[in-house]
Amino acid sequence: MSEEIKIETAPFDARFPNVNQTKRCWQNYYDYTKCVAAKGEEYAPCKQFFKAYVTLCPNEWIEKWDAQKEEGTFPIAESS
Repeated sequence: MSEEIKIETAPFDARFPNVNQTKRCWQNYYDYTKCVAAKGEEYAPCKQFFKAYVTLCPNEWIEKWDAQKEEGTFPIAESS
């Protein structure tokens, strides 16, 4: 049996109406990082941020930001 593959992209976000999605990519990655720090990876809203940034961001950017997080140089707000 073959599984049906569902391909999706990030849904429309009115905060980023322009064609250039660079800011939207960054914001979703940053929001995911903050969300995971506050609530954990299994929290459903965090998964939405994850899905959005994986869809929007180039892999090279994600790898760079992940490396910065590991090094402690990624700019992240402290969770309360």
